[in-house]
Amino acid sequence: MKGLRPSCFLLKAGSLLLDCPHMAHAQDERLYTQWVELLGWLEAEASARGLGFEKVADFPDYIYRMERPYDLPTTVMSVALTVGGQPLLLAAVSPRHVDLKGISLRLMGGSKHWHLHAGERGLLEGQRPFTRERLAVLLNGALRGVAAV
Repeated sequence: MKGLRPSCFLLKAGSLLLDCPHMAHAQDERLYTQWVELLGWLEAEASARGLGFEKVADFPDYIYRMERPYDLPTTVMSVALTVGGQPLLLAAVSPRHVDLKGISLRLMGGSKHWHLHAGERGLLEGQRPFTRERLAVLLNGALRGVAAV
């Protein structure tokens, strides 16, 4: 098991358990780095379609950091793409204290939502890579729905 340190293994009741905080940290780092990339895609796709791009919330540990250093690559925890001042799509990433972190995309006014997680080379929607092209398809569909109403 490459990359694992001796401290990643615990012996409990005669069984060897894998408990590696180093791997969890690497996975978190990957998720937040990919979140920043997704924020860039969202902003660019919103601009290309004449949609608004608005920050909804910052991370709680940024808001309440006091004098502690802040080490995530962004302060933004959630954003909304808006049309006519109304939210169309909400994107949010899990805060640092959550165990099973991920990114959610939710269409407002409907039941459609997507759960993304960090992969080795980018965001994944289940086992399928979530690309900027996939985001564009989702946004085009959402805008067709808005136009039909």
